[in-house]
Amino acid sequence: MDKLQIRGGRRLNGEVRISGAKNAALPELCAALLVPEPVQLANVPHLQDVSTTLKLLRQMGATAELSPEGVATVDASTVNSPVAPYELVKTMRASILVLGPLLARFGVAVVSLPGGCAIGSRPVDQHIKGLQAMGAHIVVERGNIIAKTTRLKGARITTDMVTVGGTENLMMAATLAEGETVLENAAQEPEITDLAELLIAMGAQIEGQGTHRIRIQGVERLHAPRTPFHIIPDRVETGTFLCAVVATGGEVLLRGTRADHLDAVLDKLREAGARIETGADWIRVAADARPRAVSFRTSEYPAFPTDMQAQFMAVNCVAEGAAKVSETIFENRFMHVNELVRLGAHIDVDGHTAVVQGVPQLSGAAVMATDLRASASLVIAGLVAEGETTVDRIYHLDRGYDGMEAKLRALGADIQRVK
Repeated sequence: MDKLQIRGGRRLNGEVRISGAKNAALPELCAALLVPEPVQLANVPHLQDVSTTLKLLRQMGATAELSPEGVATVDASTVNSPVAPYELVKTMRASILVLGPLLARFGVAVVSLPGGCAIGSRPVDQHIKGLQAMGAHIVVERGNIIAKTTRLKGARITTDMVTVGGTENLMMAATLAEGETVLENAAQEPEITDLAELLIAMGAQIEGQGTHRIRIQGVERLHAPRTPFHIIPDRVETGTFLCAVVATGGEVLLRGTRADHLDAVLDKLREAGARIETGADWIRVAADARPRAVSFRTSEYPAFPTDMQAQFMAVNCVAEGAAKVSETIFENRFMHVNELVRLGAHIDVDGHTAVVQGVPQLSGAAVMATDLRASASLVIAGLVAEGETTVDRIYHLDRGYDGMEAKLRALGADIQRVK
């Protein structure tokens, strides 16, 4: 099993190019199921989750490939098995995103329940309730969601909570439904907006994306976009590199990114003492001194993202002062705390709140990643720690970061992948 070996204490300097957004690529690959023509997506990152999605699409009978240049081609004209089996769904919860497109285009879908998740419960009941409101007949048997319909019908759907995956699934399903669908309490993430823009390029009629109310007027059929659709940059990868620079010190120019998707994170990094400049597709970050501790609370977009909580906590671990971190999205998203403590961090957890007392120096140690973003926080801590840090179980990291160690090495980090 691969590990990362890090010798800390080096400042980061140079340029890094940000990859396409994982959380946009996955639903957009699933959206290709809506049309019987080849769909091309550009700026697709080379990630384990992307590979799993392509494998799932191929298992259904589609042709699905990703070029070395990051162009994915999915041809769903040959789909003959609208089934997402447990063997694939258990490795990636985003597999549930095939449910809406399959049901809308084929009138039937069998999707395994995703099961448990290391960072807490992420129920799919809102997906099911929404599709039932659109006329689908759904039963859950032997761990499978079995859904059938003649044709979905538009409906007004108010979800009990803000759900990104639920919004994506219902929006995709509604594009081919009869009549108008209104999604109330919709998620506002940039990835939702990007998916909507892809669907519009495919002939869908959608308005309100990026707000709490999305309107979709169903159409008879969709078509492939006339040119490859370019996926937005990954805001979480961007935020992770920004945190790494603020923790270690240095100056880095991030290219191919979007500052307007990271307002809450940039505000907190400035509060920590970082100097940040932004342009249309770049961010420059510089950090000369030890960061200041910054308190924050996670919430739905556009507030501070839960996917950046662990990385920012790593910055707080070496900051001057104390900070309070409140996690409101997932109940088990402090599992990285014990591993950070192994490196010398001072963190006290009480329920959904962690109090971090910054220390002048962390010390290298062997640590173990527990989930995707936790693994990134351990890498950041290792970059700033004195001595050698070994991060085990980095298959978590490979799910969401495209060549992270190579990018860090190009910035001057001493980091190697070892067996």
